[in-house]
Amino acid sequence: MRVITVSPEHVTATPNATMTGLAAPSRGSSELSTWHVAMPAGITGPEHSVSREQVWTLTAGSLEVTCDGRTEKVAAGQTLVLPADVLRHIHSVETFEAYVAMRADGVVSVPDTEGTRALPWAQ
Repeated sequence: MRVITVSPEHVTATPNATMTGLAAPSRGSSELSTWHVAMPAGITGPEHSVSREQVWTLTAGSLEVTCDGRTEKVAAGQTLVLPADVLRHIHSVETFEAYVAMRADGVVSVPDTEGTRALPWAQ
């Protein structure tokens, strides 16, 4: 059993959002990563794909997600399942907060760039 306490070194702020890492291999989880996302209103994240399925549960606000050419609005109290290896981007309709779960070995790809990158908050 492992109890994880959030600390400042688990927080990653980008121009688009702030991610607070919870469970991850560096914190004792062997299979899953979980994190909290907070994204201000009016922000649109970059188009990208992730090599693993992600499950987002919104706890506040709302977002629009475009995934594989389809756009859906997701509001607090709803859960979004994003498939692996499909292009997506997130737009914050209003400031939102969500908890995200994914297999710990997921990596991100961005169109027109070479290679993949790890999600630091999920490592």
